[in-house]
This record gives sequence, C-alpha cells and structure tokens, in this order.
Amino acid sequence: MKRYSIFSLARNALNYHKDWERAWRSPDPKEEYDVVIVGAGGHGLATAYYLAKNHGITNMAVIEKGWLGGGNTGRNTTIIRSNYLQDPSIAIYELARSLYETLSQELNYNMMFSPRGVLMLCQTEHELRAFRRTAHANRLAGLDCRMVDAAEVKRIVPIINDSPDARYPILGAYYQPRGGTGRHDALAWGYARAIDDMGVDVIQNCEVTGMLRKGGKITGVATKRGTIRAKKVAVVTSGHTSNIMEMAGVRMPVESVCLQALVSEPIKPVIDCVVMANTVHGYMSQSDKGELVIGGGADPYNNYSQRGSFPAVEHTVSALVETFPIISRLRMLRQWGGIVDMTGDRSPIISMTDVGGLYVNCGWGTGGWKSIPGSGYVFADTIANDRPHPIAEPFGLNRFTEGRFIDESVAAAVAH
Repeated sequence: MKRYSIFSLARNALNYHKDWERAWRSPDPKEEYDVVIVGAGGHGLATAYYLAKNHGITNMAVIEKGWLGGGNTGRNTTIIRSNYLQDPSIAIYELARSLYETLSQELNYNMMFSPRGVLMLCQTEHELRAFRRTAHANRLAGLDCRMVDAAEVKRIVPIINDSPDARYPILGAYYQPRGGTGRHDALAWGYARAIDDMGVDVIQNCEVTGMLRKGGKITGVATKRGTIRAKKVAVVTSGHTSNIMEMAGVRMPVESVCLQALVSEPIKPVIDCVVMANTVHGYMSQSDKGELVIGGGADPYNNYSQRGSFPAVEHTVSALVETFPIISRLRMLRQWGGIVDMTGDRSPIISMTDVGGLYVNCGWGTGGWKSIPGSGYVFADTIANDRPHPIAEPFGLNRFTEGRFIDESVAAAVAH
C-alpha cells in the first residue's frame, strides 16, 4: 500500500493523477477462511482491522451483499460522543472516541475527525437535574464534561433562541468539548484500505443465503457466490441481524426500524459545534461543505424502509426551527433513512452465542457510528480469544435471560 501524503499528491499531479492505485482489491472468495465477517459496514471492517492488527488473523474475509459502507455507515449524522450515563456505555463509547482521535494517522486516511464539542440542551427542570446526574457519573468515569449555563450556551451557539418566552427555554446544557463529528465514508474506506493491505479479502456483492452448521457448530456460510467454509463466523449486519442469525437457528431480541436524517442547502458557517435537543427532539451540526446536518428519533414502527415516514422529518424540523429560528428560510437538500437494530434496553449486543464459532455484534440503535472503533476493538478480541472482552462482557446476549439490562434509553438524550 502506497502511503498518502502531500508528496504523493504532488507526484501524481505531474501525470494528471493517472497512476493512483486502487484503494483495495476486489477478490473472488476462497473456499475456506479462518474467520468470515458478514457485513462490510463500519463495525465489520473495524472488527477485521483489529483482528488483523492486534491478533494477527489475516486469513479472513469480510463479505457484503452490496458495497462496503453502503448501509448505515454511509447514512448517519456523524456525531461522536461518549457522555452516556451507564458505566458499560461510558466505557465502550469513550474507548471509541479516544480511538477516533488518532485514527486518521493510524489508517493514513483522512476521516476528518473534528472535536468541535457536543452541547446537549436542558430545556426543562427535569432535564437539568437528569444531566447533572449524568455529569457526576461522567466525571467519576474520568470524562472531560461539564454543565454550562444559558449565557454560555448563547456564547457557544449565537444562533440559538434564548428568549425566556420560548415554549422550551434554554436553561443550560451539558457540554462535552472533546466530542464532535467525522467523515463517515472515509472511515469505511480507510479501514477497507488498511485490511486489504494486510491480506484480508473484502468481497462485495456477496449476499449470504444460509448458514452452515454441523453438530452445534458453525462451519461456514452459503452465499450467492458459492459456499465459503470458515472456523468462525461473525455477524455484523445492522438492521438485518435477526434475518441472518435466524439462518443459524438463533433468535435475536432486536427489532428493525428506520432512522432518518436530512441536510439543508449549503450556507456560510453558523454553528461550530453539535447541538442536541432532547425535549424538542432534534440535533444539528454543520458539515465542512456548509450543509446543516439534521436528525432526530427513529420511526415509531418496525420497518425495513430506507426512506422512512414524513411525519418524523416534519416533527424534527419543526422542533429545530423553534430552537434555531434562523434556519426556517432554508430548503432541504437531501433526506434519507437507514435501518437500525433496536434492543429492549437500547444498548448493543456484542456476544458469543450458543452455536459454536458464531459471534454477533448488533443492537446499536442510533448510536452505531460513534462506537465503531471501540466496537470493532472489543469484538475482535472476543472473536480471537473466544471469550468476552471485559468492556464487551456486560453487552452479552445472556443479559436478557438474566435480567442484567443496561437501560440507556432514558439517559441517552436524543434517540440514543
């Protein structure tokens, strides 16, 4: 793999950029691998990267029914934060956030991590008390977060409506200065390029049609491009996990829903941090291209649509227009949806299963993007050592039968 740098850019400019190498190969699947990862989204590619880098497993394939990064990795709103309430959530999201900080250098691929800060508005007295509780929990866990008053919120975000007569007035906010945003496509491409360089096969347009089992153990996968035998199979297919796992005879406690987002037409910089408003239910940041990136909660019914319902968009936009009146004159440029897995306690599943050699990573809900490096790191360790990583252990499948719920839903601000 040739390293990207200012010098390689200048060198290739001399011949009109005709000699750039492909970022990754497009190999045909081999008959057998040590590990097959189903799903070439952010979590699947990150898992493959840390399996190869940290555990030396390179006889591995990452298979994808479409194109890599074409699911939720390419459809999210790019927010990165770790200021959750529950200890297990704090641990994995803070691991991910800290890995994001050096990922561009590590992968030699600019994923544009921008630690511009995440501001979570308090618009009711109840919310103010709840975030104070979260602030104490986060400080105990070593996170750099703090409460700020309404005047400080106005200083950080001048376009916000801070009128005391507003339907939902700004009483303060919970601020994580080291949170921010990143470029979602670049994360998938950077991981794909890195694992390809280490000899891992990234196989696109290779849909799984069945799981091969023998004597309570997984032996491979059946795909539209033939049968692939494997010692271990890891399923990382957000939104479709229940379908894939059912092929192996494992029923998952998840439901699939559509999560929507949209962007406005590009404008000059007006907001230089991420603002999340739970009471009115919306969040907003501004991309490097000038578009306002807007999102809210998931659709209130189960579906596999990548479009979603218009009432969800209307609710989110009307809420944000109340909070930021200046945006009422903007036009919506693009709107899309992604299919996410939701668990009952709104926390992920990173787990071994009762089927030998079968592992699953799912249930991230709307918090999948911000967790990608941490999720891949601990899931790779779980697969390589055939036992849960200490950070992943609370997120096992057995918590649903043992009643050890990680109830993050009420603590997680907007959606998740």
